[in-house]
Amino acid sequence: MEGMKTLSLVKGKEHFCFRYEIGQEAKVLDALIEMVNRRELCFDWFDAAVLSHQLGQHLAKELKTFLPKKAA
Repeated sequence: MEGMKTLSLVKGKEHFCFRYEIGQEAKVLDALIEMVNRRELCFDWFDAAVLSHQLGQHLAKELKTFLPKKAA
């Protein structure tokens, strides 16, 4: 499960959880947009922004592993 990441958001009684493989971040962003467009969900652009911020943090952490130790 080393290549798997999780994004999570609790909003009231709702809990949104996304599991994805490293390298599939674009598909996660597409899924967030689809969820915003689903009117039956209480998922809005702010929620998508929070989760995409988490996604960015995961990416930054992954990128740091490629930097030399002194640069990180």
